[in-house]
Amino acid sequence: MVEVKFTVNGRAIAAEVEPRCNLADLLREQLRLTATHLGCEHGVCGACTVLIDGAPARSCIALAVSLEGAEVRTLEGLAEDSRMRVIKEAFHEEHGLQCGFCTPGMLISVWDILARAPACTEAELRIALSGNMCRCTGFQGIVRSVMRAAKQLNASNAVEEG
Repeated sequence: MVEVKFTVNGRAIAAEVEPRCNLADLLREQLRLTATHLGCEHGVCGACTVLIDGAPARSCIALAVSLEGAEVRTLEGLAEDSRMRVIKEAFHEEHGLQCGFCTPGMLISVWDILARAPACTEAELRIALSGNMCRCTGFQGIVRSVMRAAKQLNASNAVEEG
């Protein structure tokens, strides 16, 4: 066992982990943060996406021991975030989810995309989302959801700036 210290959703964590323990298992099993879903466990599907030091990362392939001093944010850690509230509402209104399995990773990725490229085109969005797989929606509802959220966020930013 190895001790690792880092921050999860603003809370300091000290955990004893096996060297082979991935972040997703630590989050789900020890910290009971179950919004992080495990799909492929190979870093391909995006269901386990979290933010590590502000950047989207696959928690299924991130070894917990490599996170010493890191800042991790999960979907639970964005529950009160204003951008995330707009994104979640848009997903609800535009039917951007069905079974919900991909949704946590999708929401984290969208949160990051809209922070970096709030005026992205639909084509740019589809490329940016290509690392997140959804087997239920055909992506039409997801794309509509993100475009709606982007429009709302851009409109609110314009009001704030004006």
